[in-house]
Amino acid sequence: MYQFPEGLYTDVRIEEVFQSDIQFTMGELEEFLQRKYESSFIRVYDGNRWFYSAITGTEEIQNEINELAKLARKNSNINEEPIVQKIETHKGNFRKFENNDLSEVDHLKKMELLKQYFPTLKNNEYVNFWSAHYLDLRKIKKMYNSKGSDFTFDTQHCGFSLGFNLSNEDTKFFESFRQAHNCFSDLSFEPEELSNYLKRCENFLIESKPVEAGIYPVVLSPMAAGVFAHESFGHKSEADFMLGDETMKREWAIGTPVGSDILSIVDDGNQPGTGYTPFDDEGTASTPTHLIKNGILSGRLHSSITAASLEESVTGNARAMSYQFEPIVRMTTTFIEPGNLSLDELFGGVEDGFFIETIKHGSGMSTFTIAPSLAYRIRNGKITEPVNISVISGTVFDTLGEIDGLSDKLELLSFVGGGCGKMEQFPLPVGFGGPHVRVRQMQVQ
Repeated sequence: MYQFPEGLYTDVRIEEVFQSDIQFTMGELEEFLQRKYESSFIRVYDGNRWFYSAITGTEEIQNEINELAKLARKNSNINEEPIVQKIETHKGNFRKFENNDLSEVDHLKKMELLKQYFPTLKNNEYVNFWSAHYLDLRKIKKMYNSKGSDFTFDTQHCGFSLGFNLSNEDTKFFESFRQAHNCFSDLSFEPEELSNYLKRCENFLIESKPVEAGIYPVVLSPMAAGVFAHESFGHKSEADFMLGDETMKREWAIGTPVGSDILSIVDDGNQPGTGYTPFDDEGTASTPTHLIKNGILSGRLHSSITAASLEESVTGNARAMSYQFEPIVRMTTTFIEPGNLSLDELFGGVEDGFFIETIKHGSGMSTFTIAPSLAYRIRNGKITEPVNISVISGTVFDTLGEIDGLSDKLELLSFVGGGCGKMEQFPLPVGFGGPHVRVRQMQVQ
């Protein structure tokens, strides 16, 4: 389709984008955005340097290729360069959502999805402020390169978030009710789900008490466990952090024990949800990558550049937030694999501890902090009264080694309205999750 210059590696990524953004505050429409556009990202590599161009539209792609080629030095052995050898070649149509195209859903249906929840929020005596936000994003990506790739794939996700402030005298509490899926038809239309959730939030608002700081056993929900896996270990598994750092290479040698022998963490772009991407933005097919397998460091996430540098295989993790950015190493859907305990067995192993159900945010690399939202005391293996916890924290490797129980069901989570940040690229859609995870000791404050 394009004339690729001799002696250089070239690839082209074309993105056809559709997105919606609908926001209400206290029932009043604040924003309605719907747009479509087409854009392109072009790369040329001569074995020493990369040359990039990002443009709107597609008409000037050939001209951009030619201009970038003028900046590069021809290399007769370009196909033998380690980075180029790592880049895969694919052909065909790999679109999954042609029959569930988000751009074909009437915007009135998207608005009605939000509006069905308004009476529940408006009539609640404890809710003094609320907002509703619907988002969707669909991309059709066409990939071409000088090695022969010529293929198309699509990604999409949609969802909503209902945020609400509750107050009771001087006590205030913020929580949200959220859903996200790949297809609009999978979003549920059940206002009673919100009603039931609000009742639990009301109970937390009225009954929760501060905890006494200390070291306790903690059970993490799939949400809390997934964020912990993403923030505390997933980012450390992105191989670009290791380039040029010999100390980190030694510390992160494959085969190193890094956690409990029941612990396995996986990154997989083929899982449904906001992290779904069957190919990365270099055209590499996504593959399940065990970062930890039975407590042993088993893999890391790669682009062609990092895979060539560390002499490992590509994993399908070279991702760009949009056509304006170059691909860098990023997660897709990162999760802890389930174990073999029922929830009764898992909680039954805790005499006095805490259950973290939802969280406000989390962060970490060598050390981590998670700020819980809904949290509860565990007494004699049973979830009891709600509690206010500021943060749970610890060192990553110590905590990984303290995991002593995993429930037998995996739950993957997807959210819209946020995402993962790295360098200047934010927010990138990702997924995360896990089973319920029991940790023998965590610092609770």
